[in-house]
Amino acid sequence: MAATIKDIARETGLSLATISKYLNGGSLREKNRLLIEQAIQKLDYHVNEYARGLKSNKSRSIGVVIPELSNLFVTQIISVIEGVLQSQGYSIIICDCQTDPEREYQAVQFLLDKRVDGIINMPVCTDGRHLCSAVEKQLPILLLDRPVQALSGIASCVLLDNKNAAYLATRRLLELGHRRIGIIVGPEKIYTSRMRLEGYRAALEEYGVMPAGELIAYGDYSLEGGHRQICRLLKKAEGMTAAFVTNYEMTLGTLIALNERGIQIPQQLSLIGFDNMDLSRIVKPPLTIVSQPLEEIGLQAARLMLERLSGQHTAPMTVSLSAFLQEGQSIQPYQPS
Repeated sequence: MAATIKDIARETGLSLATISKYLNGGSLREKNRLLIEQAIQKLDYHVNEYARGLKSNKSRSIGVVIPELSNLFVTQIISVIEGVLQSQGYSIIICDCQTDPEREYQAVQFLLDKRVDGIINMPVCTDGRHLCSAVEKQLPILLLDRPVQALSGIASCVLLDNKNAAYLATRRLLELGHRRIGIIVGPEKIYTSRMRLEGYRAALEEYGVMPAGELIAYGDYSLEGGHRQICRLLKKAEGMTAAFVTNYEMTLGTLIALNERGIQIPQQLSLIGFDNMDLSRIVKPPLTIVSQPLEEIGLQAARLMLERLSGQHTAPMTVSLSAFLQEGQSIQPYQPS
């Protein structure tokens, strides 16, 4: 049978109030603190967090709702968030909604039933309706990577400057003399896709290049999507000399497709990928990639959530972070045929 606070009281001879004060982080005389800690170790006492949650109306848990657990960008950020929250006594419950708005809504309801203290969400639903119940309960909400207009002033947000990230990559190709530059972005309705496409177009316009519709491909942030869309570009975008692929999974799919077709990088096609520093070193030639500060995104997200939970900042905040271009050997100056 599990030890209880009463067992500790009997073992130490201290009052229940003194032991409760210790368990809740209060300061005690050194002698009493040592007695309690020795008793906890001897009796193998563990705090019943569920029972504590019923009394305090706090579960010490945070719900995390993401589009795809298989997405490397997502898992690396969540890993950082989990480490920080665990160090502060919080656990996380992760729900993968498989990029389905209905599943996303159900995931939020599930987390509310579990009485989580806050929700971190990389939203699929673009109007925020899935979070209405959380808003009504006044739970802290943090959005990752994708803001929701309807939740402006309600939810905190950690974003990458997606427009500038795509601008930097496209401008680099333009500096090398490329003008027929293909781009593979994500779904049209996703905020990150729209911003990266805007950055691509801004760089082209700066160089006096008219964005051509046949050079723009919409993928689904999957390996298969990258494979499918680069094949479409190779078939339809005549004269394409460079391509920019805007996430890791689609970059990997693009590399597979180019390898299958025997297309040499950068001799036949200059290529800039996204996200993964390890991938840039593994493949030959080493890729030029847009690198996102994944650890910093996770750290900022955890910080904002903890500040909302503690009441340190009651007003929601938005943090925007910058990407940088990591040069490899997958791009070269345009070579007229």
